[in-house]
Amino acid sequence: MSDVYLVDDHAMMRDGLRAVLEGAGHRVVGEAENPTTALADIVRLTPSVVLLDLHLGTRSGFELLEQIAKRKLSTRVVMLTMSAQARHVAEAMRQGADGYVLKGSPAREVLKAVAAVLEGRKYLGGEVAQLAVEGLTQTDDSGGIASLSVRERQVIQLVVQGRTSVEIGEQLHLSPKTVESYRSRLMAKLGVSDLPALVRLAIREGLISADEL
Repeated sequence: MSDVYLVDDHAMMRDGLRAVLEGAGHRVVGEAENPTTALADIVRLTPSVVLLDLHLGTRSGFELLEQIAKRKLSTRVVMLTMSAQARHVAEAMRQGADGYVLKGSPAREVLKAVAAVLEGRKYLGGEVAQLAVEGLTQTDDSGGIASLSVRERQVIQLVVQGRTSVEIGEQLHLSPKTVESYRSRLMAKLGVSDLPALVRLAIREGLISADEL
């Protein structure tokens, strides 16, 4: 069959996926809960397919997707996430994802997605196809949220979680002054003037869930 790599911040989810995939004859060659570890492993192991969650704690699956595309790796990527945001589906496909499946779908849909991308086809599960159309055709009425870079999304996620500029800088390897600059520029770009408004925007657009606050 194929070599598959799992990226999800929930061990139980990874265990379930491993059982499904190995039961179908695939080989799970590794797993990670964050983009940094995952990228190093993927470069080393060169799996055929990566199953990638969108929300990885304070990190984003888009960060890893961007790096895979930038390095022109041959690995196929299937997003497996709870996010049914049209913008997320469209952005994933724009950034080079080969498939997008919603968590909660039957196990057979995950297997169908893996089989499809191995054949060089794109795979959008269930209602995802319609979401992709909506995301690609809708105008950006969210104050520029769809145009944010991976780094900008990381900063927003950490800011709304209440992290200080020093803490954010340490995690993202930036100076506190650079973080402050990011924060000011982002709030102006998104048209928000205070933290509560930024939090509401981040939750509404699916950048972070209320459970993560």
